Amino acid sequence: MILIDTPRLQMREFTLEDVDAVYEFSSHPQVIEFTGDKLVESRENAKALIENVWLKEYQQYGYARYALIHKLDARIIGFCGIKFEPEDNLPDIGYRMLPVYWGQGLATEAVKATLQYAKEKLKLFKIFGEAVDENIASQQVMLKSGLQHVAQYQKYGYLVHRFETQW
Repeated sequence: MILIDTPRLQMREFTLEDVDAVYEFSSHPQVIEFTGDKLVESRENAKALIENVWLKEYQQYGYARYALIHKLDARIIGFCGIKFEPEDNLPDIGYRMLPVYWGQGLATEAVKATLQYAKEKLKLFKIFGEAVDENIASQQVMLKSGLQHVAQYQKYGYLVHRFETQW
C-alpha cells in the first residue's frame, strides 16, 4: 500500500520481497559514506535489516524507513522515513538513494512529503535530522525541506549538524 505519493516518488513499507533492492542501495559505498553505518554485505544481511529493524519498527512505533520508489523507473531506489531514536526520545528523518538519482531534487521531494505525512497522518509533534559536516548536500536537503539548523556538536568523532521541525 502506497503511504506517500509525490510527483516523482512513492513510499510504502518495506516487505521481505524487497531484499534485492535493499541490498543494492545498502551495499553501495557512496550511499552510506556519511551515515556511520556499515555496508550490508549480503542479501541475508539485507533480509535481516528488513525483518529485525523496519518490520519491527512498523509494529512497535507505527512508522520506520519506507521503500522509496522512483515512479518513472518503477523501482526501489533507496529509503526515506522516520525512525524513533530512543536516546533523543524523538523521531529522526532519514533517507538514502542510489547515486544515479542524486542531484535531481528527489531527496528534498521525499523529505518534504515524509515530514508532511509525519505531521498530518502520524501526528508527530517534533522531528530531527542529523548530517555530518562533510555532507553539505544532506544539510541543504534538510534546510530546503523546512527543518531549521539548531545545533552542531561532536558525535562518534564527527562534527554533526542537527536540524529540527519548527511546527
